[in-house]
Amino acid sequence: MLVVVTGAAGHAGANLIRALLAQGRPTRALVHVNRQVVEGLEAVKVIEGDICDLESLVSAFKGAGTVYHLAAHISISKDEWPLLESVNVIGTRNVVEACLRCGVRRLVYFSSIHTITQALTDTPLDESRPLVESAHCSTYDHSKAAAEREVHKGIEKGLDAIIISPTAIIGPYDYRPSHFGEALLRMANGRLPALVNGGFNWVDVRDVIEGAMRAEERAPTGAKYILSGHWVSLRDVAMLVEQITGMPAPGFVCPMWLARIGAPFITAFDRLAGRQPLYTSVSLEALRGHRNISHQRATRELDYHPRPLKETLIDTLKWFEETRRLARPQGETTGEL
Repeated sequence: MLVVVTGAAGHAGANLIRALLAQGRPTRALVHVNRQVVEGLEAVKVIEGDICDLESLVSAFKGAGTVYHLAAHISISKDEWPLLESVNVIGTRNVVEACLRCGVRRLVYFSSIHTITQALTDTPLDESRPLVESAHCSTYDHSKAAAEREVHKGIEKGLDAIIISPTAIIGPYDYRPSHFGEALLRMANGRLPALVNGGFNWVDVRDVIEGAMRAEERAPTGAKYILSGHWVSLRDVAMLVEQITGMPAPGFVCPMWLARIGAPFITAFDRLAGRQPLYTSVSLEALRGHRNISHQRATRELDYHPRPLKETLIDTLKWFEETRRLARPQGETTGEL
């Protein structure tokens, strides 16, 4: 049956579209403005639409058996609530309503690990934890948690929906690039002057897509799966990038307390310089998050096994190089690329 993908122009969307086509499944890609991700993919039908426009979704979802809802606004800023509410919350409400109107068999909603309470305890972070409350999280986290609640409202109305909660996604087909994709490029190009004493749970986008597609086939209505990978510090990520590319890792690792003090100034400087800010108060908070994020449920029920981080970094940097996003001195051959 027909599959519709919202957010097809994003990082996860680019990988999902290719995985669906590899299985020979008829696929419809919903894009808002940017078509770069789907250019050259003749087997996919591209439709312009806007998740903030319910009627455009009803038109796009007609005849669909499955909808993958990936479209979202990702933010590491504290001051974008109107946009986050419009896209992430109301947009998801519209997707749910359109699925109900069109008789969609299954909705697969891509949420985020940031919707789950991150209290630092010895207990692993898993699907049993409650969603965050607005008073204790960033505006992005709040918007994605509110969006999950919209999905649950749809389930109460009879919608067959499941929820996927990945950690920090990295991998190939990162066209924009993503927040961490930009950080990775700066590391590999020698343009990241300093690191922060923190880390995150990184997961390969291809593993997330594989897990989500298995969940579509196997999961009961209302199921939620954390698709995590491996917690690795920024310093160790940079050391892996050095092994792969030969580019020396930044020598200075800033203490977290100092980075948090300097974050507003660094953010303002990056914006004035026309660069995507990397170290904001929100991103620094994420780098202090829970280290033990469990994917045991996904492993048990979906046979989910995330690949080693180094393999992901090699493939991602190779893709960046092939698409001329990663600079290389002429004639230079270093590392494993």
